[in-house]
Amino acid sequence: MGTYKKGILGSFSGKVGTVVGSYWKGISYMRSVSGKKKGTPSSAQVEQQMKFAIIIKFHEAFKALLPKTFANLSHTMSPVNYAISHNLKNAITGVYPNFSVDYHKALLSQGILHNAGAPSIESNGAGKIKFNWVDNSGDTDSAKATDKSILVAYCAETNEAVFTLNGPSRVAETAVLNVALFGGKAVETWIAFISEDGKLVSRSIYLGNVMVE
Repeated sequence: MGTYKKGILGSFSGKVGTVVGSYWKGISYMRSVSGKKKGTPSSAQVEQQMKFAIIIKFHEAFKALLPKTFANLSHTMSPVNYAISHNLKNAITGVYPNFSVDYHKALLSQGILHNAGAPSIESNGAGKIKFNWVDNSGDTDSAKATDKSILVAYCAETNEAVFTLNGPSRVAETAVLNVALFGGKAVETWIAFISEDGKLVSRSIYLGNVMVE
């Protein structure tokens, strides 16, 4: 049952008659109650539904990461929904019914902070991945030596991710991520940076696939 907040012309929440009201980030919304779907979905609708399901599953692994790495990008969408919207449009590859995530195009963070120079990865012994980069804090005003590295490893086989939002500083030029959870499995990797105060984030860079020892 819905409840009125400020009378008939004010906002409300819940279901009232044939409309549903909700409130998010200071914005009041109203939509009609969804009716039962009729008929058979078109091939285009089936394809879009499959793409959406793939992207939703992929993002489940990063639900604790995306609120930080896509913050403040939109006043009308949550950080997670913004990430899903972007990757749905840009990071699906293949032909129906063989769709998959294009990891090269998938973004796990987005912002104006500069990423590091020449990033790379390598296996670093049992259950560990080493990330390397060049400190470019002197090349631009937005990049600081104190920026923290964001390191991400994702295992498609288990749809799980290991990541840190507080990795070694940009000036360190190297970091080791513990991925013992994925021993003997292949993982996809990304790197990004976040300012020391957490207000600025860089666009993530995909670093490729590596087999965890």
